[in-house]
Amino acid sequence: MKQETDVTSLMQMLGGASRPRDLEPIGVIDIGSNSVRLVVYEGAVRSPTPLFNEKVLCGLGRTVATTGHLGAEAVERTIVALMRFKAVARVLKVKTLKAFATAAVRDAGDGPSFIARAEKACGTKIEILSGHREAELAAQGIRMGFEEPDGFAGDLGGGSLELIDVGTTTLNEAVTLPLGGLRLIDQTGGKIDDALKIADAHLQTVPWLSKGRGRPFYAVGGTWRALAKLHMEQTQYPLRIMQGYTIPTRDAIQFCESIRRTKKIAALPGIEEVARARREALPYGALVLERLLLQLQPSAVVLSVHGVREGLLYGLLSPHERSKDPLLSFCEEFALQRSRSLAHALELCDWTDQLFASDGPDETPEERRLRHAACLLSDVGWRVHPDYRGEQSLDKIAHAGMSGISHPGRIFLGLTVYFRHAGAQTGDTDGLPQQLLARIDRRALKRARIIGGALRAAHMISVGMPGIIDETQLDYRGDTLILTLPPQHADLDGERLRRRFESLATVLGRTGEIRIAR
Repeated sequence: MKQETDVTSLMQMLGGASRPRDLEPIGVIDIGSNSVRLVVYEGAVRSPTPLFNEKVLCGLGRTVATTGHLGAEAVERTIVALMRFKAVARVLKVKTLKAFATAAVRDAGDGPSFIARAEKACGTKIEILSGHREAELAAQGIRMGFEEPDGFAGDLGGGSLELIDVGTTTLNEAVTLPLGGLRLIDQTGGKIDDALKIADAHLQTVPWLSKGRGRPFYAVGGTWRALAKLHMEQTQYPLRIMQGYTIPTRDAIQFCESIRRTKKIAALPGIEEVARARREALPYGALVLERLLLQLQPSAVVLSVHGVREGLLYGLLSPHERSKDPLLSFCEEFALQRSRSLAHALELCDWTDQLFASDGPDETPEERRLRHAACLLSDVGWRVHPDYRGEQSLDKIAHAGMSGISHPGRIFLGLTVYFRHAGAQTGDTDGLPQQLLARIDRRALKRARIIGGALRAAHMISVGMPGIIDETQLDYRGDTLILTLPPQHADLDGERLRRRFESLATVLGRTGEIRIAR
C-alpha cells in the first residue's frame, strides 16, 4: 500500500512539474479541404502549448469544384481519423472539444450528410464556418501569435483563400475567394497557366487590397508553410522555426514564381521536408501567393503557425488573458517550469531596469520587453552540465515554441542567456553558430552582452534565489557603475562576484565598484 502511495505521489510531483497550473485541456478538430487535424491545448491561456497535435491529409475538397461532392475515399479516411481523435480526446481527459469544417464541406452538396456522420464519429457538434467567419478566426489567430499585429492576414486552404485586414484594435474588410490549391487543380485539370488567370481574375475583384501596401502580410496555411520550408532549405536558414519567419516581399515573389514555373517538383532542393500529399498543391499555393503579393505590395511576408484553430481558442480567453503579452506569458510559464524560481526571474526584470536608467544605455520599449523576456529565461538551463549551459540554453531558447517575437529577437534572447553562462566579455564568437550571429545587428549583440553580464553578476549574488537581489542597488556615478549590498548580505561579496561585476562594467564602458551600505 505504501509503495502504491509513493508511486502516486511521484506521479503527482512529475505532473506538477510539467503542468504546474490547474488547466483544463481544450481540443480543436479542424476539418479542412486538404487536411483533418486535432490539436489539444493545455488550456485557455494567452500562450497555449499543444499537448497533442495530429494531422491526416485526407483531401476532402479534391473533387468538389468539378463534381460538387466530397470524394468517397476521402470521406472514409476522414471518418476513421475523427474516430481516433475522439479516442485521443478521451485519453487526454478533454472536456471541451470544439470542431469546425471549412470550404470543402460548406461547398459540397453532400456536406450535410457528411457532417451527420462526422459528428457521430468525433462525438461533438461540428460548426460549418462561413468564409467570413473563417477569415475572422484566422485574424484572431494572428492576434494570438503576434504582439499588436497591423497588416493583412491570408489563410490558404485546399478549397479557399480567406483574406482580412487586421488592425491593431479592429478587424476590417474580409473576403473569401475560391483559390485553394486542390480546388484550382480540380477546376483546371492541373493546368497551372489557367489557374494563374483564375487567381488574377478573383484578386482583381477586391479593391481594398491596396490597403496592404507597406504593411506585413501574415501567411497562414499548410501549403504556405511548406513553401517556407523550401525557402529555408534553399537559403540555408539557421532556425527551423516557422512562427515569425519573415521573407522580404521581392524575394517571396521571385521564389514563388520559380516554384510555379518548376517542371519537376520532386527535384526541388529541400522537397523531402514536405509531405508527399502536400507537394502537388505547392505550385498552386506559390501561384496564389505570388499574384496576391503583386497586388498587396506588403512590407514583408510573415509566416504564422497560428490560424483558425488558435483563433477559436483566442475567442475562449477572458478579456484579461487576451490583454497579456504573448511573449512574456510564454516566458513566465517557461520559467515556472524550468528555472529555480519564477519570483527571482521577475526580480531580475526590476533589477536590470536600473542599468538602463537615465545614465545608462538608451533602450526602446521593444528592447525593454526583450530584456524582461531574457530575465525570465535566464535560469532555464540550470540543470544542464555547467560546461554546456551556454550553448544548450542558446539552442533551447532560439527554438522554443514562443510567439510574439521575431526571429532576430529569438536569437537575441538565446545569446543573452548564452553570455549569462559563458561570460559577457567573451570576445571569441567562433564557437557560436555564425549564421545566427549574422541575423542580428551589432547593437543587439552588444545589448546581449550587457544584459548577459548583468544576469551573470546577479546570479552570483542571489544564487538563483528570490528575496536577495531586490535588496541590492545599482546606480551610476560618473564613469563608475556601483553595486550596493545591504549589511545583511555583505558576506556575499567575494572575488568571483567582483570579477563578474567588473566584466559587466567593462562591457558598459565603465569601471565597477561594490559597496556595503551602512
